[in-house]
Amino acid sequence: MSNKYSYTELKQFTQLLFEAMGCPAHDAEVVADVLLKAELRGIPSHGLMRVKDYYAMADAKRINTSPLVKISYETPSTATVDGDNAFGPVAAKKSMQIAIDKAKVAGTGWVATNNSNHYGIAGYYSMMALEHDMIGISLTNANPLVAPTYSAERLLGTNPIAVAIPTQDAPSFVADFATTPVARGKLAIKSKLGESVPLGLVQDKDGNSTGNPATLEQGGAILTLGGSGVDLGGHKGYCMTALVDIFSSVLSGANFGPFVPPQVAYLPLLEQSVGKGLGHFFGAIRVDAFRPASEFKNSMDKWIQTFRSAKSASPNNPIQIPGDQERDNEGRFISEGISVIPKIFDELKEIAAKLNVDQL
Repeated sequence: MSNKYSYTELKQFTQLLFEAMGCPAHDAEVVADVLLKAELRGIPSHGLMRVKDYYAMADAKRINTSPLVKISYETPSTATVDGDNAFGPVAAKKSMQIAIDKAKVAGTGWVATNNSNHYGIAGYYSMMALEHDMIGISLTNANPLVAPTYSAERLLGTNPIAVAIPTQDAPSFVADFATTPVARGKLAIKSKLGESVPLGLVQDKDGNSTGNPATLEQGGAILTLGGSGVDLGGHKGYCMTALVDIFSSVLSGANFGPFVPPQVAYLPLLEQSVGKGLGHFFGAIRVDAFRPASEFKNSMDKWIQTFRSAKSASPNNPIQIPGDQERDNEGRFISEGISVIPKIFDELKEIAAKLNVDQL
């Protein structure tokens, strides 16, 4: 049975944990906000289960808990940000804000970030642009767990893409997805629950399809969108994953592909580095740089209405707009509370005890 708590309780508790790890209060609040946003939106793979990994990284001195995130290179519409080895959410939120500030002046703003770490859900940062009548874009590379088409080696990350688009009266369009059919965190959830996964999502160390969610711990890999071959478009998923890696790392000066540093403390640091830390890429686009904002948002409402009213192939599966399910989850979990998986709850209790933080 899960333990259920209010959003406010969990956020305050999580913030206290990160303050006890050495984060300034503002940074701790940012990390807690990002992790709890994932819980609210029904993405627990990027929520509280990450606290254990983040704590272990900080405890091993592989995270700078008091970073100076700064611009290292810029033009009027672009910037490269050095995350100073911060917790990913700290470097990412500041980077996205820089993109938004540049877009206010130049029409668009683009930021490539290096020397960072795992940043939580990509959608958190793209959604920051919505209140400014901007389209928000957020990409990140990740440690190599993904096999390119026909490869038995892990060379890429799950490398998500998130795009948030403002609307007038309709709910905002928010697409937030990994460029693989499953994320590492979701495999970890399945493993903790003792469940298998459908074939076609992961492969074993020899490149054979498997339903074992713990295959990554045994040298296996996640497949790209479409699967292992070209018949179902696996090569196109490979292209998407590769593009996110290049925008996030080669453009920013971070490590790419197999050189991305592990985001868990139990894996040793890599001997070879081709850049600084893990990388992200952010964009902010003022819609009124192309047409009046009200016209654009009314057109987006019409777009959403058109797709939502399309005939469904199944009465049990109405047409959804990207972001619908997450928004519904958010409303429900705010009112009903958030359930914490028992194993994750035990991990949080153990970390709180080590940090002398009052238990939930």
